[in-house]
Amino acid sequence: MSVALFPLAVFAASQIGTPGPANMALMATGARFGLRAALPFVAGVALGKQLIIWPVGFGLMQMADSYPGVFSALKYLSAAYIVWLAWKVANLRLGQGGGAGEAPGFAAGLIVHPLNPKAWAMIVGGFTNFVAPGTSALVATATIAAVLLFCQIILHPMWTFAGDRIASTVAGTTAEPYLMWTLAGLTVASVLFVLFGGGT
Repeated sequence: MSVALFPLAVFAASQIGTPGPANMALMATGARFGLRAALPFVAGVALGKQLIIWPVGFGLMQMADSYPGVFSALKYLSAAYIVWLAWKVANLRLGQGGGAGEAPGFAAGLIVHPLNPKAWAMIVGGFTNFVAPGTSALVATATIAAVLLFCQIILHPMWTFAGDRIASTVAGTTAEPYLMWTLAGLTVASVLFVLFGGGT
């Protein structure tokens, strides 16, 4: 087969299901606003990965080989943005239905993965490790896009729901600030691991 479908699915599930900047943002959003209010954001996050997959599949990696400095700079700028989001998470306080602000919407979710170094590493790894030489760009890209989207549709709401459930337990308690700082710390740690630890 031109794309190793089962190994790709295992890889995708393991990457999408583990902690990373996007999942930490989903958990924090679920904790702050509840699952129902967070669903447009969840949909945006899931579809936002498609904004990376298709350009990568149709030649962005060749451009990266020609201009490595530009892509390196973008990687660190993206990491800085995620760290800034983590700071905002750390200072949030829970309280679903409290009326203090609105849940981020679909458009906010769309930009999470394009600014997420883990997403870039995951997608590049998908193309380099599971696509046979000579496979058409359309077949490879469509297959990877479909597998990743399927995993996201299942796993992203689970992270958001986990935040919702955690919030119902700790909102308004002395544990609340520690929870938010922990979520923020995990977000930063996941970015640093991708940048400097060789992870995907």
